[in-house]
Amino acid sequence: MIYWAPFLHFYQPSIQFHAILKKICNESYRPLLKMFLEHSSAKVTINISGILTELLDEHGAGDIISDIKNLAENSQLEFVDSGKYHPILPLIPGKEVRRQITLNKRTNFHFFRDAYKPKGFFPPEMCFSGDLAQQLFDMGYEWVLLSGIACPEQWPLDVIYKIPFDKKGLSVFFRDDVLSNKISFHSLDSEGFIAEMISLTKGKQDAYIITAMDAETFGHHIQHWEDLFLAQVYEKIDAEENSHSYENIKQKSNLANMHREILNSKGMSQVKVVTISELLKKFSSKTSKMPIPSSWSTNRDDLLRGDFYPLWKSRNNRIHELQWEHIQVCFELTDEISTLKGAGEARRFATIARGLLDMAIHSCQFWWANKERGLWDINLVNKGLMLQEEVVLNAYKAIKVSKADDDIKREFYHKVIAARDTAGKIRDLLLNT
Repeated sequence: MIYWAPFLHFYQPSIQFHAILKKICNESYRPLLKMFLEHSSAKVTINISGILTELLDEHGAGDIISDIKNLAENSQLEFVDSGKYHPILPLIPGKEVRRQITLNKRTNFHFFRDAYKPKGFFPPEMCFSGDLAQQLFDMGYEWVLLSGIACPEQWPLDVIYKIPFDKKGLSVFFRDDVLSNKISFHSLDSEGFIAEMISLTKGKQDAYIITAMDAETFGHHIQHWEDLFLAQVYEKIDAEENSHSYENIKQKSNLANMHREILNSKGMSQVKVVTISELLKKFSSKTSKMPIPSSWSTNRDDLLRGDFYPLWKSRNNRIHELQWEHIQVCFELTDEISTLKGAGEARRFATIARGLLDMAIHSCQFWWANKERGLWDINLVNKGLMLQEEVVLNAYKAIKVSKADDDIKREFYHKVIAARDTAGKIRDLLLNT
């Protein structure tokens, strides 16, 4: 038996334009969910960032929230948790990691109620570190999903690796990067996908494969891909499961007949779609070394250079360096205002700054600062910087009107001046690069 666990990541940033969000909803989310609702045997594991759930509610797309909830209540859909505003978790302080995860869980539970029962975790952009693994274990998650490039052991097809924290440990699942990217870049059809799964698991009586990609792949990045690919895969698997043969498929394609022969040669009669958590009941665990720090955009050359998160904090990217310098000032100012006591004007500005910082560390501003890689949008970089500047403005104002010592006020005003200089350098690069 081949167990296929598909994973979809739903996310849009807080700074997304309404027109683009509307386009994505109509091209991707609504048709995709409609396809799942029409295929009652189809299963999927998803992450939906809390900020997107809020945006859908605020922008009149409550039907999407309802459809997702219905699929979860029908046991077709499994939720996993993440960071609410899609930050790169290994690059922010531990207390900010915990806060982002807590906000995400709270937001999604508000909208999905008891249907939201995440056991697993999806780090934004699959950015991983050992410290993050420890935090996830401490917060009670059973498993984490990572990019295949993070795998430190022999590739797992019939075993689930586990990081040994205490007696229980944290299970680790790895997506098949090659197969996932072939789907994402329209490089194979439904029959080719099934053939590749069969080929990859050859020699295993039972095996599993996980594919993972952005939900927007279907319909937005590739028009009608939810029907031309996903629906066809589910229908072929469902037909096989019901008949234990490919008789109805091979009438349509000679390739499907080849699939049937391969299956027979393995003594394997079907492919089954499952959620990721269901794999825990079907495969044994094995202790593993700590996975390699990486992301789902990290390649082997990046690892050799120690450039683990190249699209968000590359060693060769001056804008990234300045962005993180600016964010560091935001963290320092916000840490200081967290110690302010009492209410009044200082507390009001501090509350504003704290809420803005949650949004200001989203990943997109770094993603779009990679001109050499063809990812370049000066407006999205600048919008992220503007959010950070609002954090600095409100956080320092809280300090200024508080009862803090004058020495503290001077110290943090110098940080404001430094942040202003850093922001100017970022904008100069945006203008002149």
